[in-house]
Amino acid sequence: MSHDEVTRILESNRKIVSPNGVDERIKVRINGIDQWLSIRGKDRRNPILLFLHGGPASPAMPEAYTFQTPWEDYFTVVQWDQRGAGKTYAANSEQAMAPGMTVDGMTDDAAQVVQYLRQHYGKRKIFLLGHSWGTVLGVHLAQLHPDWFYAYISVGQVVNGRHNEEVGYSFALREALAHGNAQAVRELKAMAPYPGPKLTLDNIGVRSKWEMYYGGLAYGRQDYQFEDDAESLSPDYSHADLVAIGKGSLFSLNHLLQPLLAVDFDHTTRFDCPVIVFVGQHDYTTAHDLTEKWFGDIHAPSKRLVTFADSAHMIMQEQPGRFLMHLVTDALPLAQKAGDAAPAEVARDQ
Repeated sequence: MSHDEVTRILESNRKIVSPNGVDERIKVRINGIDQWLSIRGKDRRNPILLFLHGGPASPAMPEAYTFQTPWEDYFTVVQWDQRGAGKTYAANSEQAMAPGMTVDGMTDDAAQVVQYLRQHYGKRKIFLLGHSWGTVLGVHLAQLHPDWFYAYISVGQVVNGRHNEEVGYSFALREALAHGNAQAVRELKAMAPYPGPKLTLDNIGVRSKWEMYYGGLAYGRQDYQFEDDAESLSPDYSHADLVAIGKGSLFSLNHLLQPLLAVDFDHTTRFDCPVIVFVGQHDYTTAHDLTEKWFGDIHAPSKRLVTFADSAHMIMQEQPGRFLMHLVTDALPLAQKAGDAAPAEVARDQ
């Protein structure tokens, strides 16, 4: 079976046919460049959930088909390829994108996306979900505009960039020693003390390789091939879009690696919107214990911590059913109380 035939079948299988449904892949002009959105849901009366992907420049749009389809029964889900990522990288020159490649610039991009969604779909509030790097933008945006959001949903929270590197490195070295992995021990000890004063992309790559090998990215997996394989069959991405992921990642890390390492939310703990934090119990990509401590310090109108026992960093793919259950039980009622949801099923006992 050809690649085109596989993607055609996947596209047909997830086609939205409900009369109130929405299925759009559009580019919107935001802060001087074209930025791509995928907007999918079975009923426009449902609340909007904006997904801020990780990376920097690791778009979730190409693999969203593996976990997102059931979400679309309850939410209108928006995948946004950020400045420098995926389809948005492919649609613009690096020169045009560069001026906004800062945390503040990309937070403002995100704010413009939210404003577009609120106005275009007639919504007073939406849900904001940040994953990994996306939590950096998510925290900033929730701090700036809490009145726009039913809740900030944190998944794989970045709390403190440098401290996170220390914990991830210690985990990888501890596991390598425990398993007698001479190569891993040699490569990791060669970087000590880590992260050190001048952390390089090469050193981060070594830490990431061995942390991933011991399940700190996806629990029980030694690599990320399952994700790459899923992306290669994406019904939302062309071959050119897939090629753009790698190019965009290098471009984005050039601009955003140091700002990411400089993130420090240790004392950013007061929120004026509800906060829901999803944590993978085995996450060492964004160390779970740092997130759990941060959650304890949060002051918000309401807050909830959900720990997923069989997940690391990629919770929505590792435990997709339980992830959705908590979106529906912990987040959705906040919109339902405001009347921003399609009618539920009619149930009858007999």
